[in-house]
Amino acid sequence: MSKAFASQADLEEKTISFTQMSEHCWAYTAEGDPNSGVIMGEDAILVADTTATPAMAQDLIARIRKISSKPIKYVLLTHYHAVRVLGASAYKAEGATEVIASRGTYELIVERGLQDMKSEMERFPRLFRGAESVPGLTWPTMVIGNGQPGDQGKLTIDLGGVRVQIWHPGAGHTRGDTVAWVEEEGVLFSGDLVEFEAGVYTGDAQLAEWPATLDALRALKASALMPGRGEAMLGNANVNRALDYTKRWVETLYQCGQEAVAAKLDLKAAMAHTRKAMDPIFGHVFIYEHCLPFDVSRAYDEASGIKHPRIWTAERDQEMWAALQA
Repeated sequence: MSKAFASQADLEEKTISFTQMSEHCWAYTAEGDPNSGVIMGEDAILVADTTATPAMAQDLIARIRKISSKPIKYVLLTHYHAVRVLGASAYKAEGATEVIASRGTYELIVERGLQDMKSEMERFPRLFRGAESVPGLTWPTMVIGNGQPGDQGKLTIDLGGVRVQIWHPGAGHTRGDTVAWVEEEGVLFSGDLVEFEAGVYTGDAQLAEWPATLDALRALKASALMPGRGEAMLGNANVNRALDYTKRWVETLYQCGQEAVAAKLDLKAAMAHTRKAMDPIFGHVFIYEHCLPFDVSRAYDEASGIKHPRIWTAERDQEMWAALQA
C-alpha cells in the first residue's frame, strides 16, 4: 500500500471543550473528533453518544461530576458507529440503566456492528486507545420506533425539570439517526446528521434523503446545536450555518457521484472529479481526507442504484483504498 489511511496518521492530541449551551445542556467537543452531549436534570442525566471506549469516556464523566452528582441514567445512541457507542459500558458505574436507540440503529448493529467495530478500530488508532476496555458491542435496552419509512418513534424523558424529546427525524448519516431536542431551552443534539467545519462522513448514508431531514431539523428553529463534529453552535444564525454547511457537503458530493456514474467513470476517476468540486470548499476542514474516500464510494454506489449501503469491513476498506491508489 503506497500510504496509510489519513485517519491512521491522525495521532495528535485534540483540545477538548465542555461548553454550556443552556441552563441544563452541555457540549463535549474536540476539534473534529466525535462530540458527546450532556443534559442534566434535577433527578438524572442523559449522555448523547458515549465516546469510542470506556477508557476515553472517563474524561467526560469527570467533567460531568464537577457539575452534578446525579446518576447518568440514560445513554442515547444517535446512530450505530463504533466511535459513538463503544464507550457506553463506562456509564453503568455512574447509574446508567437505559441505552436508547432507534429501531433502525438496532437493526444496523445486528447487521453490521461487528464489522464496523473492526473497521473503525483499525482506521482510528488514536480514538481507540484503550480498546481493551471495550467489552463488545453496545446493545440498546430501549428501542424506539418500528424502523419503517416515516416512523419517528418519538419518546419523551423527564430528567427532573428537564424534558428531552428523542426521535428519528429521517434518514441521512445512516437510516437510524436519532436526535435529542430540549424544546424549552431550544437546544438540539443532532448526532452526525449535522456537522460544522469538519468532514461529513457519508459511508453509510442515505444521501438523497438527507437534505429533507436537515430541513426538518431547521424547522425546529433551535437556538443552540451540538453537531456530531465541530464546535457547539450558539444562536439560531449559527445553527443555520451548520445546517447549511452539512447540506452543501451532502448535495455537492451526491451530485458529483451522479455525474461520475453518468460519465461511466471508475472509482479513482470519480474521486478526482469529486475533488474538483469539494476541495476548494471543504479541503481545509478537520478529517476531510479521512472521510472523502468513503464518501465518494458511497455517493458512487447510491448514484448507481445501491440504496442500502454496502457493509464496510476492514477488508473492503483496503480494497477501496487500493482502487484509489492504483
